[in-house]
Amino acid sequence: MRYNELGTTGLNVSHISLGGAAFSNIYGTFDEKRSLDLISESLKLGVNYLETGPWYGQGSSEKTIGKALQNVPRESFFIGSKVGRYELATEKMFDFTAEKTEAAVDNTLSLLNLDYVDLIQVHDATFASDTSIVLKETLPALEKAVRDGKARYIGLADYDIDLMKEIIEESDVKISSVLSYAKSTLFDNRLQNYTKYFKSKGVSVINAAATGMGLLSNKGPQPWHPASDDIKAICRRASEYCKERNVELARIATWYTLNQPDIDTNVCGFYNVEQLIDTIDVMEQGLSENEKQVLAELQMRRRGGAGRSISPRIIAQSESYTTNAHRGQKNRAAGCP
Repeated sequence: MRYNELGTTGLNVSHISLGGAAFSNIYGTFDEKRSLDLISESLKLGVNYLETGPWYGQGSSEKTIGKALQNVPRESFFIGSKVGRYELATEKMFDFTAEKTEAAVDNTLSLLNLDYVDLIQVHDATFASDTSIVLKETLPALEKAVRDGKARYIGLADYDIDLMKEIIEESDVKISSVLSYAKSTLFDNRLQNYTKYFKSKGVSVINAAATGMGLLSNKGPQPWHPASDDIKAICRRASEYCKERNVELARIATWYTLNQPDIDTNVCGFYNVEQLIDTIDVMEQGLSENEKQVLAELQMRRRGGAGRSISPRIIAQSESYTTNAHRGQKNRAAGCP
């Protein structure tokens, strides 16, 4: 396993990290035993950073991770969680007030059965009624959590990279990390346009969703995936080509993402131990000659025209299968098609 320093925090995190969205019903039926086995095996194989949040299963992710870590030495792992996004009901989905933020941190620690988290992040500030509430309430509340010893560092997790940059520039609170999802992929690699800026500010870069939430896989995305039918059809053709060549599209997409520069850790939402092992294998061993040929062919097809239609919108707002009514209430749609 490779390890990188998380920005200037001094935390040396694994290049592959474990995403907690899998410990819910978002990407398939939640199975506690499978999840506990996956967490245990991840730690054995050198994964030392776990990413979770209350949005994932409305607490099931944090609770499951807490159960898995009961007898694991605290100094052997790092963990990040989130505030800001909570319930399935649209009227209760987002809350960036200081009061809710403070209560959410305490609830996270209770579910995880931990005294502190290493990283606490504002989840999808895109959907705040106004950025000022994040600057004046959410972040100061997280700063208090750091002072109180409940968290070590503060971060942002959002689809809108420009918004995270804006918040960093305007915030009086030290921000140590950004988590960007679905923008360091085979067909949408815009994150690379920002990594040097974040690094210059001492801000670590965390990437998630190498397969674009399942778009870049032979299985395809979940029914809720917000990408347009046209984009899904383009990705489906890519997966069909991979199947013809006896190649898994997700392996190619993951290899590409794991080899992008200036990314401190890549959050992967594994469904089972087999996917975990396969991802570590593709990082350490690379692609086969057949896979390299298929990748080259897909890249050539993209440059030939398909990519121009894919790149700007292939990845829609991650996790934002909110209702159209809710999106209509927000000032920003952050990547929603």
